Amino acid sequence: MNKIHIVSNRLPLSINQVKDEFTFTPSVGGLATGMRSIYKDFGGQWIGWSGIPSEDLTQEQLNGIDEKLVDENCKAVHLSSEEINLYYEGFSNNVIWPLFHYFAQYIEYNVDYWEAYKKVNQRFADKVVAVAEEGDTIWVHDYQLLLVPQMIREKLPDVTIGFFLHIPFPSFEVFRILPWRKELISGMLGADVIGFHTYDYERHFFSSVRRLLGYEVSFNQIHMEDRIILGDAFPMGIDYEKFRSNADLVFRKSLPEKSDLHKELEKYFLMAPDRKLILSIDRLDYTKGIPNRIRAFEYFLEHYPEFRNRVTLIMLVVPSRAEVEQYKLLKSEIDELVGRINGRFGGINYTPIWYFYRALPFENLIELYSSSDVALVTPVRDGMNLVAKEYIASRVNQTGVMVISEMAGVAKELGEAIIINPNNEPEIAEAIYQALTMPLEEQRERMAVLQQRISRYDVFKWASEFVDSMKKVQTLQQNFLAKKITANIRKELVTHIRTAKKRAIFLDYDGTLVGFKNDPQAAKPDQELHDILTALESDPDNMVTIISGRDRETLERWLGDHKVNLITEHGVWLRRIGEQWEMIENLSSSWKPLIRPLLESYVDRTPGTFIEEKNYSLVWHFRKAEPEQGEMRGNELKDELHNMISNHNLEIMEGNKVIEVKAGGINKGVAAMRFLANKQVDCILALGDDWTDEYMFRELPESAITVKVGLKNTAASYKVESVNSVRQLLKALIE
Repeated sequence: MNKIHIVSNRLPLSINQVKDEFTFTPSVGGLATGMRSIYKDFGGQWIGWSGIPSEDLTQEQLNGIDEKLVDENCKAVHLSSEEINLYYEGFSNNVIWPLFHYFAQYIEYNVDYWEAYKKVNQRFADKVVAVAEEGDTIWVHDYQLLLVPQMIREKLPDVTIGFFLHIPFPSFEVFRILPWRKELISGMLGADVIGFHTYDYERHFFSSVRRLLGYEVSFNQIHMEDRIILGDAFPMGIDYEKFRSNADLVFRKSLPEKSDLHKELEKYFLMAPDRKLILSIDRLDYTKGIPNRIRAFEYFLEHYPEFRNRVTLIMLVVPSRAEVEQYKLLKSEIDELVGRINGRFGGINYTPIWYFYRALPFENLIELYSSSDVALVTPVRDGMNLVAKEYIASRVNQTGVMVISEMAGVAKELGEAIIINPNNEPEIAEAIYQALTMPLEEQRERMAVLQQRISRYDVFKWASEFVDSMKKVQTLQQNFLAKKITANIRKELVTHIRTAKKRAIFLDYDGTLVGFKNDPQAAKPDQELHDILTALESDPDNMVTIISGRDRETLERWLGDHKVNLITEHGVWLRRIGEQWEMIENLSSSWKPLIRPLLESYVDRTPGTFIEEKNYSLVWHFRKAEPEQGEMRGNELKDELHNMISNHNLEIMEGNKVIEVKAGGINKGVAAMRFLANKQVDCILALGDDWTDEYMFRELPESAITVKVGLKNTAASYKVESVNSVRQLLKALIE
């Protein structure tokens, strides 16, 4: 792997201006910690906003910052206040943030926001393009830069691109609300690896890809026309040893070394040794469920009066977006709730809630983690939530209880914690009671397991696994594209085919010569296809055969005027040029009354599906159905059909959004070989797109040139991307 470049909204440095001097302080966030070693070890650059509006600086100062950032392997994207207001505060935080966290009522549908978002994303992409070289790897981060992967792909098609989303990805029913939904999905699909914190977010993303863009998703792979994209869950970790070692230091400090906060906490315990502390740490945001949590604590004090004067909730709220109206209202609500509860249950020597509206230094956070008996983390929606992991890492004596919302991504990893619904205040109150009364032995058992788990998968493991996936996808793509017909290969194949004296050309119809349509009868050949077939059949050395799953009446109506052979219904019927239809093998349709009622029941249960009847087969189409429901019903139908046809000579054939039941003993491979019997040909060319064509690819001689339409696993010798690629190949043969 060559260089790895990191792209995020902010640089891993805080740039502070004192008069004309600038100081650079490393950021302490989880992303900066995990990525610092990655991009430096691999000799890459970190691209991000400097944090200072460009109009506040002279050009000379901007140049000076850029020069100093060279030593840090960083490149700044300089943004104006207006760009930050529209792109970051506007589209990122007033559109994507509420939408992805299921707060659709807060979305501001502003076209100016969208235009600024596109413009700034292009600025980031251009900066990457100026830095990266062919063969490099680029790792783009988070919701502010959803369009960047595709923008880079358009300029640098030969780099490997990873994208990680640090917030939830919503269900399709929520995501579809957004007017620019397809553009955002397409932007993300510029990446080769797309990472999420949990499988749920990954599943929601795949659902939107299928429904909005129609790409096939197989396991955790998205199959596009020109490549495979890998999607996976990578639960982000923390710098476990950093929290662990600093928590150790807290216990070892002498009295003069301790901070004022630490001394206050110790004084608190000296005055009331049996008192318990519950810790709540959040940024001010409507996604964090802070009012619910406070009301749940009030409910706890109401219903468990024996804990009054014995338990205190330490609530640290870090200021955020204080100028935004809904954040102002949230702050007011929190202030009122805290005041009410402290007034209702407090006394001279007891304050139920210690409320801090500010950020605290790292050292103070460790002291709070180390001193608190319970951590209460109850967001109504959260991508991961690293506070929970930080608390666990800081519990060096392995006591303490974690109460976590099931709506936080981290809950998937914390099965030994007490998991609650953040909207159920009585349940939260009961969880607080369970946590405060949990025996020490049980606390240690649970905490030991939690610590072992998150220490193994720390932020460095998270980063290295994502990098490994970007290496893996390179190999995957190389293998996947190994059979792809490039311009040079096409030239060689065309030369080889033209030199043959007699050529047999087998062409599937749907998905090969024409694209798929929701209505099968709408896939009539267009003028371009008529022209291609006319040119092919005009060469006496070409023996052209259309071999399709279509019924004979339809293909004869559409292609009957062409001098081509027709094989229909996957090999049942054959019409040679100038002759009548003949059945390749005698088949019966007496089985249809047995199967039709089952297919009809699936039509009734699955909106958008229908049955197509052919002479010797029945087809259940589900292209118009909801993608997930169609696939689920399709799997159910196959299971039931397998049980029904065990004593009948029938086959189940699965095509593109269709399941076909047909009389057994015949397929495209058998039909093609019988058609070729006693014929002298020097070259065989066969093209098809789905697994019914795989029979043909396997049955034809090894010398045949077999071509799969679509970059999927296949027995064919070669692959092309699309119907357009097929037509380009056929045109090359006739030019």
